[in-house]
Amino acid sequence: MSRTDTRPDPVEAELARALRAGPFHLALRAALAARGLALHRVQHRLAQRGVHVGVTSLSYWQQGARRPRRAESLRAVRALEEVLELPPRALTGLLEPPSGERAASRPYRAVVEESGSLGRLLTDLESPADGGLHTVCQLERVRVGPARELQGRASQHVVRAHRDGVDRYLAIHVGDPGCAPERVRVRANENCRVGRVRWSGDSAVLVAELLFDARLRAGDTYVFGYGFEDGTGGPSKEYTRGFTFPCGQYVLQVRFDPAALPVHCRRFTRSTATAPRAGRRDLTLNGRHCIVHLAEQDVGPGLLGIGWDWT
Repeated sequence: MSRTDTRPDPVEAELARALRAGPFHLALRAALAARGLALHRVQHRLAQRGVHVGVTSLSYWQQGARRPRRAESLRAVRALEEVLELPPRALTGLLEPPSGERAASRPYRAVVEESGSLGRLLTDLESPADGGLHTVCQLERVRVGPARELQGRASQHVVRAHRDGVDRYLAIHVGDPGCAPERVRVRANENCRVGRVRWSGDSAVLVAELLFDARLRAGDTYVFGYGFEDGTGGPSKEYTRGFTFPCGQYVLQVRFDPAALPVHCRRFTRSTATAPRAGRRDLTLNGRHCIVHLAEQDVGPGLLGIGWDWT
C-alpha cells in the first residue's frame, strides 16, 4: 500500500517564511527559486503584460543592491506578483514601512555632528551609502575614568547582511572635546581584524575598517566584537549612539570609576545631531558596581544615549 508524502516542500516553506518576514529581496529570490523561472523568462512574461523592466534591474532587486521605489518600478512589482503566482501585495507589502514606523534610514550627516569630517573619511575608505548590513542587536560597554574622561568602549555586534558579498564593517568613534584621534587605539576582539584606520586632524572623529573572517551572503548573520581605547579627551558628559538604520535591540552600559561618580544620569534621544533632546528618563546608578545602563528594542534611525551630571 502506498502512502502520500505529506512533508512540506522545503522550497515552498522557505518562500512562505520569506514572504512573511521579508526583506523584499529575499522574498523575491525565494519566489523565483520556487517557480523555477530565470530572470530573462520573468522579463518576457512582464513584457507580455505591458511592463518593461531590464534583467539587470531584476537582478539588482533580488540581490538587495537596489530597491524598487519609483511608480513604474512598483507597477512592475505588482506584475511580478502575478507572474510568480503570489497573493496580491505579497511583495509590494514588503516595500512599505509598518504604520507609524519612523524613517527607514538617515544619512550619517544627520546623526553625527562632525558630519563634514566623517563624510571625507568615509569617502577615503570608499564606503557605499549603504554598507549592506543591518544591526540585529548590539551590546556596548563604555568606561569613564577617574578624571571623568572617556577611557574606552567595547561593542559586541550582531548584524545581518541584506546583499551578497559584504565582508567588512566601518566603526565610527567620536571622541569628547580635546580628543586626539591619532592616539586612539582600535581593537578587534572577535571574528574580525582591523583594516584601514582614518581620522580627521580638525575633529575628534575616527573611522576603523573591521574586516570579517567570511564574505556574507544576503540573509546571513554575523557576530563580531571590537573596541576603542581613548582616554585623550576632556571630561565626558554623555555617550550617544547614532543609528542610520533601524536596530533590533541595543543595550548601552556605562561604568564609572569609583573615584568619580555622577550625581544624576538620564536616558535621552535625538532625531538628528542638531535636534533638541527628547524622550528623557531618569536612570538609576548601581552604586555598588558604579554602572548605569539602558536596554531598547526596535530602535529607529536617530540618536540614543545616556547623559550625566557631575555636580
